[in-house]
Amino acid sequence: MSNLHLLDTKDWGLEPIRKGFGRGLADAGAKNEQIVALCADLTSSTQISLFAEQFPERFVEVGIAEQNLVTVASGMAAMGKIPFTASYAAFSPGRNWEQIKTTVALNNQNVKIIGAHAGLYTGPDGATHQMLEDVAIMRVMPNMVVIVPGDSLEAYKATLAIANDPRPTYLRLARDKSPIMTTDQTPFEIGKAYIYTPGHDLTIIANGTVTSLAVQAAESLFKDAIDAEVIHSPTVKPLDEETIYKSVKKTRAVVVVEEAQRAGGLGGAVSEFLSENLPVPVVRVGVRDQYGQSGTPEQLIHHYGLSKHHIMMAAHHAVDMKK
Repeated sequence: MSNLHLLDTKDWGLEPIRKGFGRGLADAGAKNEQIVALCADLTSSTQISLFAEQFPERFVEVGIAEQNLVTVASGMAAMGKIPFTASYAAFSPGRNWEQIKTTVALNNQNVKIIGAHAGLYTGPDGATHQMLEDVAIMRVMPNMVVIVPGDSLEAYKATLAIANDPRPTYLRLARDKSPIMTTDQTPFEIGKAYIYTPGHDLTIIANGTVTSLAVQAAESLFKDAIDAEVIHSPTVKPLDEETIYKSVKKTRAVVVVEEAQRAGGLGGAVSEFLSENLPVPVVRVGVRDQYGQSGTPEQLIHHYGLSKHHIMMAAHHAVDMKK
């Protein structure tokens, strides 16, 4: 392991990433009374309820009206507030992308878009609620910062960080429990990627719930004589090009893992950067142009080819391509 105060895999606990956001927003609100929160009838599910309970006078329930959610938030930001808006990612940004673009990003307003219940960890809610396209559609929006935390502790730190950053931001949260890899001392900074496992044969870049699977895959790959370097890239935009470049210049082969569509997200960002600056074999592990379905997170991760086993297969393929 690196020196980032990470936990050994045997010591990992489990907690939903969204819970870290809830605690982070409540603490950020206690530090800055300009922070306000708005929700589209999903206060408990998104964990924005923790803020609403402590600061009811700074909380607005807009109801099931996601377009209005971000439009009102943009107006509040124009008046000097720091609005956090929360809904399921399927609805925000899924339903209100145009309003986010026109009222928030185009005007560069300091609005935080919280997309909860994103990805396959939404589980039994099925295809309509398993938002897999959000990273891609938010990454292409000018002025928008895009962050995908790896665990609940990092979600807490990310929430505090974006509260102090003036840029419009999309923060992606998962529903079900996932491993806690980090500690209170593990660093987080917007725009930074971190080497979780050093290596020299292959670079694995991941974020969100699947970073833990990438770390586990790297441990097993070492037994296969592949020394994989795992980079956790919670910030998709702006991408930490320097950290990625230094790693890939050393390893000359890449696997990108994300719990989202392969097209356009973290894999797209990495592929675009490397194709222009350091062309090497890149294998993307993600959902392959499909919609989700009902099942447990474990079943879905395996079915859509994102498991530890699938990451290892991609790693072998990338190394073979390099040779």
